[in-house]
Amino acid sequence: MATNIFHRSENLVKLAERLRLYNPNNNHPSFSSSNFFNINIQNQSPTIQECNVNEVVKKEQELKPEFGTHPINSSSSNSRRARAAVLVCLFVDQQGHLRVILTKRASTLSTHSGEVALPGGKVEEGDANDTETALREAEEEIGLDRSLVDVVTVLESFTTKKGIIVIPVVGILWDQNAFNPLINTAEVAAIFDAPLEMFLKDENRREQEAEYMGDQYVLHFFDHETEKEKYIIWALTAGILIKAASVVYQRPPDFQERRPKFWNRSCQ
Repeated sequence: MATNIFHRSENLVKLAERLRLYNPNNNHPSFSSSNFFNINIQNQSPTIQECNVNEVVKKEQELKPEFGTHPINSSSSNSRRARAAVLVCLFVDQQGHLRVILTKRASTLSTHSGEVALPGGKVEEGDANDTETALREAEEEIGLDRSLVDVVTVLESFTTKKGIIVIPVVGILWDQNAFNPLINTAEVAAIFDAPLEMFLKDENRREQEAEYMGDQYVLHFFDHETEKEKYIIWALTAGILIKAASVVYQRPPDFQERRPKFWNRSCQ
């Protein structure tokens, strides 16, 4: 059985080294059965109040008029304007379990209000690259000092229905105690964390069939409960975390993912 002690251990250092070599252009990674960081996280089986998945899906369907019915514009000028980056910030808890930092968006925001998200946002003119965007946004939203985050890789991009290219930037927070959250209440209602491996498991997961421009796909809903609140992690955020967990743990999810095709319509 693999050890559960991550911290700044040999396992975590090796993980960081391997992620630095990750090639996001390889869309068909070979998953190894010998995984030195195949962590057994605690059983995530709290009783969670049932949420109406259909209502969440209905909310997504209501946004379709905004997205339009035309294919996503892939021109280079449009791609530069419509680009964003999110931070997949990983750390280990006191039990040695690998976790990811998440936020609940403020209810006053004009889009995706009250939904769970990764820290991040759109590229601004002064940003040198996608990593700079993700780190800047995390610092603005939750007060995460960029000097505390060791960026190890960038995952493949995801394209939203609206044509926004989202770049997941993966970083390691080696010293969790050095992070003192400072929430920007104009953008964030809450900050919490969840086990990364839960996004590969079929526990506390529900799914809903969806369709867009003739493409049939599946929306995944992960229920997560903290001491204070219950959260639903779904849609693009769930998709990014499924990908991140697959890369970190070197194995596919325990369920069929059936991603939407428009996620792959990426323009670098």
